[in-house]
Amino acid sequence: MLNFIYYPVSWIMWVWHWLFSHITPDTPGGNGVAWALSVVFLVFTLRAILYKPFVKQIRTTKKMQEINPQLQAIRKKYAKDRVKMTEEMQKLQKDHGFNPLLGCLPMLLQIPVFIGLFHVLRSFNRMATGMGQLGMTAEETRSLGNYAFSPELVQNFLDSRLFGVPLSSFITEPVAEFQAFVEPGSPIDFTRTQIAIVVIPMMIIASIATHMNSRASVARQPEAALENPQTRMMNKLALYIFPLGILATGPFFPVAILLYWMSNNIWTYGQQHLVFGRIEKEEEEAKLAKQEKLKANAPKPGARPDPARKQAKVEGDDAPATDVETTSTTVVAETPSGPLSGVQRWLRPNRTASKPAVSEPTASDSAVSETVESTTDDASSPASGSGGGTKPTANSTASAGGATSASGQKSGTAHVAGKNRKGNSKRKKGGRPGGRH
Repeated sequence: MLNFIYYPVSWIMWVWHWLFSHITPDTPGGNGVAWALSVVFLVFTLRAILYKPFVKQIRTTKKMQEINPQLQAIRKKYAKDRVKMTEEMQKLQKDHGFNPLLGCLPMLLQIPVFIGLFHVLRSFNRMATGMGQLGMTAEETRSLGNYAFSPELVQNFLDSRLFGVPLSSFITEPVAEFQAFVEPGSPIDFTRTQIAIVVIPMMIIASIATHMNSRASVARQPEAALENPQTRMMNKLALYIFPLGILATGPFFPVAILLYWMSNNIWTYGQQHLVFGRIEKEEEEAKLAKQEKLKANAPKPGARPDPARKQAKVEGDDAPATDVETTSTTVVAETPSGPLSGVQRWLRPNRTASKPAVSEPTASDSAVSETVESTTDDASSPASGSGGGTKPTANSTASAGGATSASGQKSGTAHVAGKNRKGNSKRKKGGRPGGRH
């Protein structure tokens, strides 16, 4: 019924036995080592095939831990609506590319292999009479093939010894079935005590290895995941129940199955450290790359932010920085408009014209400058016969009021007009615009 599992398992085991049989000596002990190595490398072959699914399982587990707080929030929000809760959880998992099946795939694929190996090893000795057993005699068992193994290889397997006991023997096996492990009429060369001496240490090692693998996996879980009751329950099962299960069921398993369990745990322990170390290295490199990118985009210490880059980033425009700067300069240079713009231009005819950058002064600028200088000279020179300063004339005052001094400050009338434009002061009714009252 499950021949599609039994034959591939037996063929992989046959290939490894053929290889190691040419290396080990042709003795019961040497043949036992070759058969034991064929079981071990059957495990390694399976785990190598499942390497990529195992990596996906680790990544899926980490992703599950990342979205676990959001899942808890959905459970709390839709606690009274199971249908809506399921829909929202599936939507969240789909948005994050989370597939729960990938987390269980490596374990699901190992179960058929374990069942197939257990059946193939038990089929070397078919003297058992329980459910599904053939109840053959010792002679029939030794003269029939076993899936990919010929009758000669079946005899070789039954005659081989590992630490003095057959590979398919177990502690609870009936003594009547021991006859299949020796030539018809030959005495049995092992005892149940010898089987227990070999099996019990292997059971303990397999149990400890299972516990250590589970401990290493739990240690890498974040604190947020450990707060989940379901996660805590699964961790306890992996840490304690599964290792104790190996100790409880060990007496019913053949020696080769315990070899399978030990080698599987050894591979898992090494592969787990390799994969987790690689994932941590990738995450560290991604973190450093992100920091370097932020550092490259940040302005240098003491440097002013580049307005062109900022505006291009906001508007999504690829125009050069000079265009942006020119635009801002042009905006500043424009003549302001408003209710008092005409009055301001009348009071300051030369100020707005002087805003754009001009290489040479105009004639009007020269005239204004001469007027200001003459006014200043008149104000600073002493009056004849009076001994006091002479006040500037009204015309000179008006001319000076519309001009800008060499230091960039406004004259009195321009300052008053500017205040009127801003609304900080008001001109009295009937007074001259920008004049004194």
